[in-house]
Amino acid sequence: MENSLKFYKYQGTGNDFVMVDNRDLFFPKNNELIAKLCDRRFGIGGDGLILLENDNNYDFKMVYYNSDGNESTMCGNGGRCTVAFAHFLDIFEEKCSFVAIDGKHEACIKNGWVQLKMIDVEEIKTMDNNYIINTGSPHFVQQVEQLEDFDVYSNGKKIRNSAPFAKEGINVNFMEIQEDGSLFVRTYERGVEDETYSCGTGVTACGIAYLKNKNENSVLVKVLGGTLKVKLEKKENSFVNIWLEGPAKMVFEGKINL
Repeated sequence: MENSLKFYKYQGTGNDFVMVDNRDLFFPKNNELIAKLCDRRFGIGGDGLILLENDNNYDFKMVYYNSDGNESTMCGNGGRCTVAFAHFLDIFEEKCSFVAIDGKHEACIKNGWVQLKMIDVEEIKTMDNNYIINTGSPHFVQQVEQLEDFDVYSNGKKIRNSAPFAKEGINVNFMEIQEDGSLFVRTYERGVEDETYSCGTGVTACGIAYLKNKNENSVLVKVLGGTLKVKLEKKENSFVNIWLEGPAKMVFEGKINL
């Protein structure tokens, strides 16, 4: 590998990622290197790093790493940014299918607005008055009041490291229902070990938790970095045809010395 790396920086509602076109499989999947590239002081900076690779059965493959350098479960905003990146690379025009760690995804893009199909959700577990939902990544959802002033970091860290979740970790979402029927969501992400501006799989989990007893099939979700939309269909006790929608934009591109 050369001593410099060509990269692109993308963000989806403030959830930011280092993107690498790895269709030639040149990138060394070294956890220490990935953590360094994601470091906001000594590297590029990002909530994660994503490799876009070829796949024989799909338009492309997404390989996602958290900012701690470890390969992780599905990232919804990362998936939307990967779709935008693939579109920039002329891999597809409007619709595509790709594979990630949790399986196949479909997506489409129009004017920077990315619609990403998430995996079906077969069950919702409850713990006290909270929900545990796997939307490609495991999520804990708790409804709170006055979320704007809520200590997301301390409360999220405590739940993420509590006995049931300490080994694998869990993403912790705090959700407040707004007067206009939208949601406000803030998320503490494992692997980042901090609050992020947005979490796509977390927003999806909160959307499911909110819509499960409603007659509606979509909800707008406000996060610190903007607004996303969750659409779904209910099928008996499961949820299918789940779509996460929102903007995904290239911020800059560059080269970094390794």
